[in-house]
Amino acid sequence: MSLIPVTILTGFLGSGKTTLLNRILKEQHGHKVAVIENEFGEAGIDNELLVQEEGEQIIEMNNGCICCTVRGDLVRILGELAARRRNGSANFERVIIETTGLADPAPVAQTFFVDEEISQTYLLDAIVTLVDAKHAMAQLDEHHEAQEQVGFADRILLSKTDLVSVDEVRALEQRLLRMNARAPITAAHFGQAPIDQLLDIRGFNLNAILEIEPDFLTDVDHEHDDDVSSLVSRAERPFDAARLEDFFGAILRIYGTHLMRYKGVIAVAGLDPRVVLQGVHMLMGTEAGSSWKEGEPRHSRIVFIGKQLPRDVLVQGLEQCLAAAA
Repeated sequence: MSLIPVTILTGFLGSGKTTLLNRILKEQHGHKVAVIENEFGEAGIDNELLVQEEGEQIIEMNNGCICCTVRGDLVRILGELAARRRNGSANFERVIIETTGLADPAPVAQTFFVDEEISQTYLLDAIVTLVDAKHAMAQLDEHHEAQEQVGFADRILLSKTDLVSVDEVRALEQRLLRMNARAPITAAHFGQAPIDQLLDIRGFNLNAILEIEPDFLTDVDHEHDDDVSSLVSRAERPFDAARLEDFFGAILRIYGTHLMRYKGVIAVAGLDPRVVLQGVHMLMGTEAGSSWKEGEPRHSRIVFIGKQLPRDVLVQGLEQCLAAAA
């Protein structure tokens, strides 16, 4: 069997990775895709946000950075997927790994060269990095992971370019080119990017990586920003829409700069579909998700990732937004 191509999809928190991945999964391109996704924190929800078609394999890993605490899980899952493909219990042609927004992609890429079984089964096709045009300048200033994601990219996709001026986009592109002149830069509005520029591009060049990071194959050290933490809020009763809107309005005005990322799947009183919440700092949006199934518990989960999270304020505030018990 030929080597299975792998795309590493990376980008800082809120850059649009799940939106792009959803578009890849929904588009009629004929590719059979297995997805491995990793989230920061004790409970991920991206698995609920992804569109799942029949036959697709979507596997979630959480509880840490993909390059550290779950690195062994990545090797194990890749091995299990290959075994299932060989025995016919799984039918896929390629793998996409969506990393947490706080991951340095280097140790993920290392896996495909330093583990013998993985290197004989998989081919690292490309590292595709999404960059949030609205917040990238500050993220690149403050976070080593954001810099590494750009530095290792084989393709760079700019999201949210509609939220900034042409001059700001141009300045960001110039900065990205100085950081990584190898990677073509294109816009990806709400995940719109040509599939042929993302898959089967043979973009990863080990020799080029070794030129900029000679210790790539041996350096396994990875530093984390200990100021960043996550909080998961769960609720078994539906929320009152008006109270929840007021709460988030107040939270974003006061603590928006601390909230690096927040997302949720929410049950709202009087609404049939679940509500999908997505936000980065002061930018927040909601949309209707899939309808709750017959007999399915309408439980909500909201994940916050940020610095100096106001935990008590978030927990108590959300509690006060619940609709009255029936």
